[in-house]
Amino acid sequence: MKVKVIKTKKEYDTACARLYKLMHKKLKKGDPELEELELLSMVLEAYEEEKYPIPPPDPIEAIKFRIDQMGVPPSTLHRLLGSRQRSSDILNRRRKLTLPMMRRLHKELKIPMETLVGTD
Repeated sequence: MKVKVIKTKKEYDTACARLYKLMHKKLKKGDPELEELELLSMVLEAYEEEKYPIPPPDPIEAIKFRIDQMGVPPSTLHRLLGSRQRSSDILNRRRKLTLPMMRRLHKELKIPMETLVGTD
């Protein structure tokens, strides 16, 4: 199959089916189908990013997810955000994150700054 830019849903579906077949083959280095698989995955990714964009995560939900994922104790979050009351206000959306808070969350919890800044 010749890999080309995907412009329609039908072309997308055809490319997905081909990618699925290629992914389930035992391909070896130097196999021309391996290059087709790589190119096809890049073309599909470009189409999906254009047609089905994923919005950035909500900053507060990202913080909640990360502290749950890492098992961060409440005392650590209170320290990062300034106090117990401030943590509660932030998580309940009664107060906005400040830049210093975002920097601490980014540094210690590895939450991307782009996520913390949000799109308010």
